[in-house]
Amino acid sequence: MAEGPLDSSLAPAAKPGEGYIVLAATPIGNMGDASARLIAWLGAADVVAAEDTRRLHRLVTSLGVKVGGQIISYHEHNEATKTAELLAQVQSGKTLLMVTDAGMPSVSDPGFRLVSAAVDAGVKVTAAPGPSAVLTALALSGLPTDRFCFEGFLPRKSGERASRLHELSVEKRTMVFFEAPHRLEAMLRALHTAFGPARPAAVCRELTKTYEEVVRKPLSGLLEWAETTQIRGEIAIVVGGALDADPGTPADQVAAVNELMAQGMRMKEAVAVIAHDVHVSKRELYSAVLAARG
Repeated sequence: MAEGPLDSSLAPAAKPGEGYIVLAATPIGNMGDASARLIAWLGAADVVAAEDTRRLHRLVTSLGVKVGGQIISYHEHNEATKTAELLAQVQSGKTLLMVTDAGMPSVSDPGFRLVSAAVDAGVKVTAAPGPSAVLTALALSGLPTDRFCFEGFLPRKSGERASRLHELSVEKRTMVFFEAPHRLEAMLRALHTAFGPARPAAVCRELTKTYEEVVRKPLSGLLEWAETTQIRGEIAIVVGGALDADPGTPADQVAAVNELMAQGMRMKEAVAVIAHDVHVSKRELYSAVLAARG
């Protein structure tokens, strides 16, 4: 390692000369959340793979740490070509620290490809856990936390987004999403259409930072808020899961099919999506749509 062996409480047990990968979480806003293990590994790892080397420089400057090993840029645009190179260094006996701009590597960030390749090659992978925008937003939302799922960023194209949200409209677990501030209003409108105006939700903005804000309202209230507010910063959206409900008859679902078709989906595809989501007969729903058209 670059600066000699770490204290045993900060490093995993390893055979002499054995290389391994450390996934280390970085602060999502507040530098005070940097863990002792992250700080130690920044100085001790032979190689530091960073999503953005400029962000890494700002991080270590803020923490007063000096990177002891080689720094390599590793992001979504070069993962395919860099993964084999990084893995070869680890297999030669080096320790590799993987960090992203914020939060845990491989969770909606680069790192998954490297971990997958390491697992296939029998290379040891460990983690120095820490800050997570997903878990922080979930905890602050006030919504059920016993069962949840992380959906990340929704598709940008309206038809694909509508299809994904209709799949999720019957999801009973609390859902966590990410979104850019300039697309938040459009996303909330799509959630409002797919899940209904009364579904409870929370917009979590600038988590752990000076201007942290959590707005908890039904989707109708959040949409009104977004329409009249200039929103900035990193954003996570938490939405309550669906409650058990009677899907009704196929005729009751015609409006949902028409909504998808209005967003550009073909009738056959829209019928299949709604029939699957609400557990009604696809053939009966198709007939109901045709009957409604006269």
